[in-house]
Amino acid sequence: MKKIIFIGAMIFVASWLVLSLGPKEKHGPFMLAAAATLDTASVARGGLLYDAWWEAIPGAAEPKQDQALWSLQTTNKRKGSVSWRCKECHGWDYKGKDGAYGSGSRYTGFPGVWDAAQKKSVSELAAILRGSANPQHNFSSVLRPEDITDLANFLKGGLVDVMKYVDYKSKQPIGGDVERGKAQYALCGACHGPDGKKLNFGTDKEPEYVGTVAKANPQEFRHKVRVGQPGSNPVMPAGVVLGWDIKQVLDVLAYSQTLPEK
Repeated sequence: MKKIIFIGAMIFVASWLVLSLGPKEKHGPFMLAAAATLDTASVARGGLLYDAWWEAIPGAAEPKQDQALWSLQTTNKRKGSVSWRCKECHGWDYKGKDGAYGSGSRYTGFPGVWDAAQKKSVSELAAILRGSANPQHNFSSVLRPEDITDLANFLKGGLVDVMKYVDYKSKQPIGGDVERGKAQYALCGACHGPDGKKLNFGTDKEPEYVGTVAKANPQEFRHKVRVGQPGSNPVMPAGVVLGWDIKQVLDVLAYSQTLPEK
């Protein structure tokens, strides 16, 4: 969704701070393992494909018809291209029916990708994307070989167990430091203003600002800070490429949630 493009500017200006601070303190048990084992640019691009692949592939057309598996569920009433988004079935937290999409209008009953990603290799995940486990889950007609590789790399090396870092009841980050996040956000104020309301990502009737998105969907906020926004112009820098660890993402989220929603 274009409304999240604002995070790109946040990361772009904050990257100067990250690079200029020198050696970073290591926060928490989760480090970006993908940086050591997989190409982070590939991981980040895979995250864009997970979001909306047609926005991340040059010349790709947005699907008009439902994805073949969509007819197996009746609870999520959305139609068309939304049914082709990995996140629509598997969630921004990668847990599917066992995560944030376990209830509400986006519930489909489909499982997440988290468990498979922990157990299977990149090549096995790529095979699943080509329909090895279910012919209806064959995306090779719309994803090029390099796209499937990037998406498989994201699944293997880019996922985070979001439930460890976000309280789903309060929607607040666990261990996020508001003051550290504020220091990073200070550089973002040139684009978004000190209150995060300089840019409206919604409409005049239903405005959405930095604080609105951070509070309403911290799982999505976290995903896009880490990998970027598909189709954004200018290109939104990805936190995984910049070397951001999960704690830095949570700090930005924590401060963004203090900003006004309206």
